[in-house]
Amino acid sequence: MTSIRRWLLGWLIFGFAAASAVAGYAIFRTAHEEASELFDYELHAVAVSLPPNMAATSALTQGTAMQDLSDDRIAIEVWDGEGKLVYRSEQAPSIERLAEGFRTIERGEKHWRVFGLRQPERFVQVAQPVSVRESLALRLAFRTLWPLGLLLPLAVALVLVVVTRALAPIRALSRGLSTRSLDVLEPVHLEGPVPVEILPLVEALNDLLARLNAASSAQRTFVADAAHELRSPLTALKLQLQAGERDGTLKGEGSTLERIELRLDRIIRLVQQLLALAREDAEPIGAALTPVTLRRLAEQAVSDFSLLAEEKSIDLGLEIAPPASDADAFEVFGEPHSLAVLLNNLLDNAIKHTPAGGRVDVVLRRDRETVSFEVRDTGSGIPETELARVCDRFYRGTETQGEGSGLGLAIATRVARRHRAGVVLRNNTDGRGLTVTVVPFRPARADPG
Repeated sequence: MTSIRRWLLGWLIFGFAAASAVAGYAIFRTAHEEASELFDYELHAVAVSLPPNMAATSALTQGTAMQDLSDDRIAIEVWDGEGKLVYRSEQAPSIERLAEGFRTIERGEKHWRVFGLRQPERFVQVAQPVSVRESLALRLAFRTLWPLGLLLPLAVALVLVVVTRALAPIRALSRGLSTRSLDVLEPVHLEGPVPVEILPLVEALNDLLARLNAASSAQRTFVADAAHELRSPLTALKLQLQAGERDGTLKGEGSTLERIELRLDRIIRLVQQLLALAREDAEPIGAALTPVTLRRLAEQAVSDFSLLAEEKSIDLGLEIAPPASDADAFEVFGEPHSLAVLLNNLLDNAIKHTPAGGRVDVVLRRDRETVSFEVRDTGSGIPETELARVCDRFYRGTETQGEGSGLGLAIATRVARRHRAGVVLRNNTDGRGLTVTVVPFRPARADPG
């Protein structure tokens, strides 16, 4: 996978390293040449500064005075005007008299740099081993490179900081998109000014999101309209069926008419659930939330399902879990119609799957910073292997009995997600029934107790 950051860092660091290497080589060569010129100047200065009265008889006494020059291993030879050698420094090689000027010669497997100077009454010749000159020149040249060696890591660190800062808007854009919900199609907004280089990308992305939002809205509107249009004729068909059965115009066996009516009820229920699901899908997460009294919605739902529970002799009730008080209204931020749909679907499922003589309870809870509720029944529960899938749309468990479309828990999950909450299903510890918990809701006001 190609990385702009690695590509920039790689080429910039390589470029700095290559430029530093070229500059270092040039500085090294220049310093080395200048050092060689300096040593040639030293040889010339030694030759010019020798005392004029050097002779063979004073060679021994002057040898001590020339001790400082021997530290640089400079060899000195002096000839008089008649060409006779009158002075040779200690440990000096036997070098014949050469012509004036600088030259490099080889004596005894060593290379020497030699300078000859003709004076009015004598000829002076000084020599220095090339190895000594090279050692001193290299030492001086390397001393000139330490600022460059310090500059290179500083330049690399500067490149890392600059590239990281320059790519920060791209990372912010990527992080913002990766944490977005699938339902959020609003335009992307970056914190601070948007760099000119990524502005076309942000504009194109926002245009794509706008088109996706329009297409998604059109699809949801179509599903909602289709569900709404289907509900009306199905309801009318059921009314006509019931009217024909009462006045005798519709003839047939009682069981046949009963099956037709059951099928119509199932289709009407499916259309209603599709309509509810379409409405929930059309609403973005966290939108249009107002203070809602959760306790009042729970009391209304329990009242609406009381007749259905009585038909099966099911004990249906509402509980307030401590430490909340009976006066607590459990006011949360939500959308009243959607929360009512959520409660109705959970109660409908619980009553359908609880045998006669069982129990279904709606329990309201308040913690320090959240409000939640649960629907607890004494039915058959759900196999542990299917708990993770029962909230999928149109999924019905292998042990599910009775009629249904598999949309009840899917609608409940969608409503909870819209309220930034979650649906948690767990089988009761005593092995009887299921508990569905919806948590957390954001309280509209603090605990009154």
